[in-house]
Amino acid sequence: MDVLRAVLVQDMARALLLAAAAFVLTLFVGGWWVKFARRHKLGKQIRIDGPQSHMTKMGTPTMGGVMIVSTVVLLTVLFNLVDRWSMLLPLAVLVSFAVLGGIDDWMTLTKSHSKTYGFTVRYKFLLMLAVAFIASLALYLPKPFGLEHDGLVQIPFLGERNIGVWFIPIATLIIVFISNAVNITDGLDSLAGWNLTMAFAAYGVMTFLAEPRLTNLMAFSFTLVGACAAFLWYNAHPAQVFMGDLGSLALGAVLAIVALQSQQWLLLPVVGVIFIVEALSSMLQTGYFKWTKHRYGEGRRIFKMAPLHHHFELLGWSQVQVTQRFVLIGTVAAMVAISLAITFARPSPDTQRADSEPIVVVETPGQ
Repeated sequence: MDVLRAVLVQDMARALLLAAAAFVLTLFVGGWWVKFARRHKLGKQIRIDGPQSHMTKMGTPTMGGVMIVSTVVLLTVLFNLVDRWSMLLPLAVLVSFAVLGGIDDWMTLTKSHSKTYGFTVRYKFLLMLAVAFIASLALYLPKPFGLEHDGLVQIPFLGERNIGVWFIPIATLIIVFISNAVNITDGLDSLAGWNLTMAFAAYGVMTFLAEPRLTNLMAFSFTLVGACAAFLWYNAHPAQVFMGDLGSLALGAVLAIVALQSQQWLLLPVVGVIFIVEALSSMLQTGYFKWTKHRYGEGRRIFKMAPLHHHFELLGWSQVQVTQRFVLIGTVAAMVAISLAITFARPSPDTQRADSEPIVVVETPGQ
């Protein structure tokens, strides 16, 4: 019982307290940010080719991701970094993608680029690719240069496998893809926020169930849960603030990092099923339109509008219906992912994974 209290209760208590602290702090920062954004007219620009019902959102404060990122960085530095240096990587990725997204948001707001909304697609992709590649190297390389993950991946029912140096390009693409997928999903009030909350909660549970337990990554995941949940307070329909690229790109990238660092990235398509489907719907729509235009001289569409949430809006679903139904799917998917994580084979006793902490068993008299 003493071991149970020391290892399970205290670690989970720390993670849940960080989640609660993140919730309260984000609520406080969020109230200030909404007022600041309104005062300085940091209002969202709405594309004219989107659903007409979204035109009412014009001018709603954006870059709300700053309230999540600032809270997570502060609490992690104060309570989950000293002697837990593996947390530097997710923090660095979170801040790097937040800066990239923040610059893009600012360029959009100030119309710094005459032909596009913020960065050009190619330039943004190259910047994201560069940061993701550095993060992948940091995961793969041996200490003291990296976290020495050695290309390890957990496969349901089979256990741990090593894919070697292939881990680097695969991890790079995962980070970029998930970051963009969350950005694409962030098109309806609360849609991205709710699914991010469920995804980080799922990985919080999975890192708790891991053998050996990844207590630091678990605490970091639950810190993100609390911050994302508080963001929903202001992002509930009708939204008072939007996440912006600052938030969606950063949170998507750090979700990928949590999955990669826990070695459970094969479960990302399950945990983030809504993000994956939303991104694929946009890719399919764009690819099919270009192909049919080249072949028939006229572009054709698979969906009424992409990404997928706009398709259902044009079918007659309200924004609230689309969000609630997509969130329900994401919640069930998160539960399925956790159940699959439980099937992972236990590693041998001498296996030591990054971010794990030694468990010391103390015998008491009479036991």
